[in-house]
Amino acid sequence: RFCLPLVLASLPMMATGEQIPPALQDSWGDFWLFRFFVNAAGYASIVVPGFLLIQYFKRRNYLETGRGICFPVIKSCVFGSEVKSVHQEDGSLPPRAEPTESSTTRQVFKLLFCAAGLQASYLTWGVLQERVMTRTYGATETDPGEKFTDSQFLVFMNRILAFTVAGLYCALTKQPRHGAPMYKYSFASLSNILSSWCQYEALKYISFPTQVLAKASKVIPVMMMGKLVSRKSYEYWEYLTAALISVGVSMFLLSSAPNRHASTVTTFSGIVLLGGYIIFDSFTSNWQDALFTYKMSPVQMMFGVNVFSCLFTVGSLLEQGALLESIHFMARHSEFTAHAVLLSVCSACGQLFIFYTINQFGAAVFTIIMTLRQAFAILLSCLIYGHAVTVVGGLGVAVVFVALFLRVYARSRMKKRSKKLPPGETPIQKV
Repeated sequence: RFCLPLVLASLPMMATGEQIPPALQDSWGDFWLFRFFVNAAGYASIVVPGFLLIQYFKRRNYLETGRGICFPVIKSCVFGSEVKSVHQEDGSLPPRAEPTESSTTRQVFKLLFCAAGLQASYLTWGVLQERVMTRTYGATETDPGEKFTDSQFLVFMNRILAFTVAGLYCALTKQPRHGAPMYKYSFASLSNILSSWCQYEALKYISFPTQVLAKASKVIPVMMMGKLVSRKSYEYWEYLTAALISVGVSMFLLSSAPNRHASTVTTFSGIVLLGGYIIFDSFTSNWQDALFTYKMSPVQMMFGVNVFSCLFTVGSLLEQGALLESIHFMARHSEFTAHAVLLSVCSACGQLFIFYTINQFGAAVFTIIMTLRQAFAILLSCLIYGHAVTVVGGLGVAVVFVALFLRVYARSRMKKRSKKLPPGETPIQKV
């Protein structure tokens, strides 16, 4: 029964050519791959019984034969209450209010409000994320301090606040009648918490600017996942800009800088974790897009996904005994408590700003704002935490953001052109 810890403990040591230290119990528990499997086992302890229950109710045809006080709950969780909305062209977005000439000033103030809210939320979130995962707490002249290492607890903190905010918003505002089976949110929830965990964990091995550029390059796996999950087709300019993004990211990653990690294993671990983040996040967006074929608002989606995210993360933390350890860490370091709470507030508020911006101004304006936010995030990280960027790396960053703006421009031009064409015709062939 000690084989798995021994193997997992030897992996990082073999990769670096170092000898295995005698205190194995202190090393294998810190290896990210071991923690990933432990977290996955915790999620499986909830997913597997839930899956068996769903199959049991479906085989029994519970929708026709079920009775009793639990029937409405089981019906909502397993079967849903409405059929899909096949006539809704884009269920993910509510009808967008078109600006009028008489309210131009008001629209400008709304746009400034949205841009400021998104920039403040996510720039603060990025700075705090790097601070929490890469710096120590409680350091003094005689004590080096200690780092917070449990990324899953930070995911739980983010999700519990997002769940609370979305629940209050749904309770206080009028929402469409919900019809999707609740269990379908669990797929997006599971991939969402895994992508967030990989995102936090990757900061232990790579710099924040590298992570931001890797997020920008997720256009390619999102397109691949769209073809696989939703059978989507894409136009040639989308493949061209995706290739430009890949070239820019490669230039940045291959450029040498003084602060790069000397050990190849840390770089490899960071790349693997970034790959996991991109894959899981690509699945999340495409699965949510498929769920929007049901009549629901984005805030209802936010609520449904975060319900399961809270369930999965708190269950896994309790099984590992990590919840109490993280709470004790918060009690020892009040600065960490403030950072973790503010991190969660920025994440929840940022999601609400996303929904409001897309509702008021559309996806193109939102994409421009968030692309600028990524550029500002890299600049802030370099200024605050002293990351060095070479000339080749800087050119790579420029190529990435030029490609992103080209995507926004081409998409807006395509939408305008498609409105002028007769129904059934497409301006550019899709592949």
